[in-house]
Formats: sequence, structure tokens, C-alpha cells
Amino acid sequence: MIQSFQILATLYWLLLLLVTIGSLVCAVLAFRLRKQSFAIISAGALAGALLIAAAPAPGGSETFGVILGLIALALAVVGGGPMALLALDFATHDSARPGQHGGILVDDGATPAAPGATGAVHEVLRGGLMIGILERLAVAGAILAGFPEAIAVVVAIKGVGRFTELTEAETRERFIIGTFASLIWACACAALVKIATS
Repeated sequence: MIQSFQILATLYWLLLLLVTIGSLVCAVLAFRLRKQSFAIISAGALAGALLIAAAPAPGGSETFGVILGLIALALAVVGGGPMALLALDFATHDSARPGQHGGILVDDGATPAAPGATGAVHEVLRGGLMIGILERLAVAGAILAGFPEAIAVVVAIKGVGRFTELTEAETRERFIIGTFASLIWACACAALVKIATS
């Protein structure tokens, strides 16, 4: 009886770890190859892992919980970028022109000098990749550490740091959508660990 319970617990944790690793692999592929299909598969695998974690767990080793926590933290950091881009593509139909430094190009509102010419453009939201990585690391880490109140601090720091760049409507829209998608992804990854280990 005890041995069958241990086998069941081990199978549960192995299945949960495999599905989560599958989500991480697809997230890495989505990040490296910039393919939306991998981001969608990664999100589906995370949803599957959440469903597995929500099932009554037969208990298990703390070692499995630590391994799941490390995988979920990596998934939060790596997968949030493709998820934010996926959300932005759905919302804006990929209408923003990318800049050279990871931001987007927006018109500064100047009137073109000649017919057919475009106004001057400048790049905003530069460094979004690194900011997003740090944001998701902080959010998932705060939840896993049992201090979700820190999410408010992360959002406040990000908002204050980007405040001067949010003058154009297009920039505000991208900032809000990208931030929400990134935060939701990080929270879902951290919730996976909390649900599975509770």
C-alpha cells in the first residue's frame, strides 16, 4: 500500500515536471526563433501543468518541489517575453515598427517637409527585453518567497521609470498590454509551484 502510494506520487511529480519542462522548451524556442506557434504551445503546456497541479496530489518529496520551482522560475523569465509579444501582436496586429535598440519607433508629431515624406521618428521603450526579464524574475520570486506585495513595488518602479516615454497613445497601449501579459505569465508560473506544493 505504501509502496503504491510512493509510485503514484513519483508519477504525479514526473508528469508535472515533464509538462512544465515542455512548456519551458517551447518558450525558449519561441524566444530564440520568434515564432508565435511555440509561444501558443508553451502557454497550452503551462495550462496543462496548472491542471495537473490542481488535481489532488498524492504528496511527494520536497526535492520535486524545489526542482519544479527552479523550472517555473526559468519559465517565468524566458516565456514572458514571447507571451507579451504574442499579446501585443493580437492587440495591435503587429503595427509598430521595431527600433534598433529593442524599442518601437513612433512619430514625434512633426509635419513632413515635403509631400510623401514622413515626420521625424524616435525610439521609445528601449531596453524592454531586459526590463521584462528582471520584472518577471522579481514577480515570480516574490510570489514563491511568500511576499506577493512586492509586485506593487515592481509595477511602481517600472511605471515611474517609463513615465516620460508614455506621452504617445501607441506607447501607452503597448506598455500596458506588454506589462499585463508579462505579469500574468509570471504569476501563472509562480502559481503552478504554489498549487503543486500546497
